Amino acid sequence: MASALYDKIVSQRGSFERLVAKIPGFKGYHEKNARRMADRLLRDHIAGELDRRIDRFESVEREVLDAPGGLMKMTATRRVKTKLRTYRDRVYTAAPKYDGMFAQLKIGTKELDEIYAFDEAQVRYVGLIDDALTVLEAAVGQEGFDAALDGVLDVVNEADDAFDLRDNVITGFEVEG
Repeated sequence: MASALYDKIVSQRGSFERLVAKIPGFKGYHEKNARRMADRLLRDHIAGELDRRIDRFESVEREVLDAPGGLMKMTATRRVKTKLRTYRDRVYTAAPKYDGMFAQLKIGTKELDEIYAFDEAQVRYVGLIDDALTVLEAAVGQEGFDAALDGVLDVVNEADDAFDLRDNVITGFEVEG
């Protein structure tokens, strides 16, 4: 699990308090019985934020279609939109992978720190998607549009990969017996 993305996420981790401040109602995973509920709240929040980014992307897509040569860009924009929607759906529906065992995990300080680092990374990726969308909005009808579109796709791909790592971290913990 010693990948560059894993190292990047762990090295950029912020405080638990910063994560809690970004997600209304989220209190964390400290209490065993509240872990699934906290995880659901977190994923609902991130999925809702991603819904707003998808809406924003669709607005850009409409502008592209209205721009000269825009129809030629629709295949590429559709590919990025599909990836963004797929990532959003994965975040929203991820619970079945570890839902039944999440409350039974032996989670100490080290494990909580890892989970929170990955959770905070998911929240941070929403901001990075926003940044990439801002660049894309400015590039509509410009020569740099394709590169800006690739930039959105790159961020979404990395966020999706980070979500995979989050699952691997959680499912790698020992279950209480």
